Amino acid sequence: MVRCNSSIDQVTEFILVGFPYLHGYQPVLFIIFLVIYIVILGGNISILIAVVTDQKLHKPMYFFLCNLAVLDLIFTTSIIPKMLALFLINANTISFTACFVQMCLSHTMGLFECFLLMVMAYDRYVAICNPLQYFSIMNNRFNILTAFSSFAVACTVIVSLSIFTAQFPYSGPSQINHCFCDHFVIARLSCADITPLIIWAMSIIVVLVSTPFALVIFSYINIIRTVLQIRSTTGRKKTFSTCSSHLTVVSIYYMSIVISFSSYGAEVSDEVHALGTIFFSVFAPALNPVIYTLRNKDVREGIKNVI
Repeated sequence: MVRCNSSIDQVTEFILVGFPYLHGYQPVLFIIFLVIYIVILGGNISILIAVVTDQKLHKPMYFFLCNLAVLDLIFTTSIIPKMLALFLINANTISFTACFVQMCLSHTMGLFECFLLMVMAYDRYVAICNPLQYFSIMNNRFNILTAFSSFAVACTVIVSLSIFTAQFPYSGPSQINHCFCDHFVIARLSCADITPLIIWAMSIIVVLVSTPFALVIFSYINIIRTVLQIRSTTGRKKTFSTCSSHLTVVSIYYMSIVISFSSYGAEVSDEVHALGTIFFSVFAPALNPVIYTLRNKDVREGIKNVI
């Protein structure tokens, strides 16, 4: 926390520092993140087109996969283009309003993904543990309502948190030791007591992230129990293979959360914080379309048909 200086007006823009220790490698960073962004765009757009055009993919699981593709596109597009401008032409300033809009978009999509992965785990649970009632339970109305509710809750929580954060006084410094506007980094620039904000934010993380994770674990415990009851080894492998893509994405998502948020409780440099959140915000979304393309035969065939 920084002491307020009443003689200084509220800051109107922030300065993104990026990676100070890699300033000599800005062109290399630009190429790396440009390639990652192209992979994200190409992979997710291909998945969307394949699911929409291929009748075999008109199933509940792929409806949620489309939602995952859209949120990854929004998530990364709210962050990476500004990073590319920072690395290429040193466009290191971002307005106060744009900073909080970026924060709202990125954090809303991040929390929405948490809920969506939980719903996708439930989809796999119903498909394997209660297959005869799968289409009656996972009907269109339920799918749309669940996806919309997940987004609405994530949006309401994050927007209210961002508005609350924006009400704090920011009279300097305006330097962000990051490549984009991260909530905790911005809150630390306030010159007021942010203890209530930290408590609220940590409560959101504990309740709204750990609860879906617990439900995912519960779903997979029942899935594994059902799979083990299948006598045929081939049948067990075939049944569990329908969960492999989702399970891999879930593992990467929660591993990236641990990497990102565990550093906030440790005495480490701002550069380590930045690297942790970059892994969560950039590298994890880049892996999602790759995983679903490589490990899901139906998606691979759908994309091949589109090409």
